[in-house]
Amino acid sequence: MHDRSKRWALAALGGLLVTPVFGGPLRDALVDRVLSRRIESAQESGEFGEGKSEPLTLPSYVKAQLDVSYGADPAQRLDVYMPTARSGNAPMPVIFMVHGGAWMIGDKSTANVVMNKITRWIPKGYVVVCPNYRMLPKTDVQGEVDDVAKALAYAQAHAADWGGDSNRFVLMGHSAGAHLVSLIAAAPELALNQGARSWLGTVSLDSASMDVVRTMREKHYSFYDKVFGSDQGFWQQVSPYSRLRKAPAPMMLVCSSKREDSCPQARSFADKVNSLGGRATVLPVDLTHADVNKKLGESSAYTDAVEGFLRSIGLN
Repeated sequence: MHDRSKRWALAALGGLLVTPVFGGPLRDALVDRVLSRRIESAQESGEFGEGKSEPLTLPSYVKAQLDVSYGADPAQRLDVYMPTARSGNAPMPVIFMVHGGAWMIGDKSTANVVMNKITRWIPKGYVVVCPNYRMLPKTDVQGEVDDVAKALAYAQAHAADWGGDSNRFVLMGHSAGAHLVSLIAAAPELALNQGARSWLGTVSLDSASMDVVRTMREKHYSFYDKVFGSDQGFWQQVSPYSRLRKAPAPMMLVCSSKREDSCPQARSFADKVNSLGGRATVLPVDLTHADVNKKLGESSAYTDAVEGFLRSIGLN
């Protein structure tokens, strides 16, 4: 496993660990063990537990509806951010942002997920919706996809209550969340069967699991075995690349050039989309995996490029 990929994995799980200075198989084994323990500790302590929201200090121009239920499970909650005061009555476009966390940890109200996105796009007249979803071991990846799809259907059905436009949604997700929204984009029936409507496009923020079969057949961290198991049929079922059969709504695939695996998977997926007559753009950025999420919304060429994609699909 490439050293840059190790640094990504550590950052992705909280940035609280230090990569060992020695190299080779011993380093690989130690990093893998520490990652697994980090996930298990977070699950046991509730540090990133389902339905647990961190208090965020919102700007005065943002108001929120928090922990809105879209299902019976405590994890099936979403947060909605919208302008405190609107200029005009036109319905606003909606960014539907799905958090990451190795399919096992994470929360919708983490500052890296929320803050720069709402400070950038709420003043521009957007609504931002961030769902939680059940995670392993409570459910498997397919259950997570079902939850995200249900949350999307609920958000679209209630968009007008928040001043949003149900016909102008963009899906966005980071890390494991990027995998989930990419899977829904590749196989939209997963969302449509849950009552969702079509959306305008998808922004995938640094998933290295666009092709789950490839991920699992190559060298990988052991926590992937907990997530995807050993059933190759299941790998196919939850693989965006494998499920892609026809051109999806337009996609932007952001990938960290500091990782060894993310950009090649993004390019392979984009090539398949484009071969089917669709439009998928790959945006490599010189940022860590965590910063791909955290820094989106800051004034930068990166944010400008994502904003250009949003305009190209009909959002403000």
